[in-house]
Amino acid sequence: MKCVALRHVEFEDLGHWEAEIRAHGYSVTYVDAGEDDLSPVRDADLVVVLGGPIGVGDADLFPTIEEETRLIRDRLDAGLPVLGVCLGAQLIAHALGWTVKPGELELGWGIIDVNPAGMSTPLRHIEGVPVLQWHGDTITAPPGQELLASTDVTACQAFVVGSGFGIQFHPEVDPERFERWLLGNFVELRGLGRDINEFRAQTAAAADAATIAGILFIREYLRSL
Repeated sequence: MKCVALRHVEFEDLGHWEAEIRAHGYSVTYVDAGEDDLSPVRDADLVVVLGGPIGVGDADLFPTIEEETRLIRDRLDAGLPVLGVCLGAQLIAHALGWTVKPGELELGWGIIDVNPAGMSTPLRHIEGVPVLQWHGDTITAPPGQELLASTDVTACQAFVVGSGFGIQFHPEVDPERFERWLLGNFVELRGLGRDINEFRAQTAAAADAATIAGILFIREYLRSL
């Protein structure tokens, strides 16, 4: 079986999910948006669309956005699994015709409120556990769409539609390799006035619980396919 990870920046990879995905019998191939041929996304057994600093509203600057959206829509139409993280979730929502637009920034480690419907999904492992949030865009689901998780800032933190599973937060991130995130996002963090050492300390405090929850999430998700 083949898993394609659609990546937008190198340090936002599968994190500690990668070993679990391989352990479930998948080969893992990274396809880098804006650089590689994206066609492997269409027919892979599993696609994980990872995060990144661009958004669906940047399609006029980054043509990869619409190409990715078309490929995701093709997979959803074919019933092939797509797991979207942060930008990946926004791309799934965009492919479904939902509204994605700038919202209030959520940045740091915090608790996601998993709704009753979400507790019957792999999200149950996230309940009560600090996970990483790093997004400024927000998804607005159509009326009647069941949402699976939320925060006070973001109503749509997770959703499932057909073969698409979108999550706005980052349970894949490996806290032991988080220094790459700090390096890669230093200009943004400095511009926001964030204390790097404080962020490191928060990451260390969340590390064990977040890692266990993230691994249990992807394990249950893979077993459901």
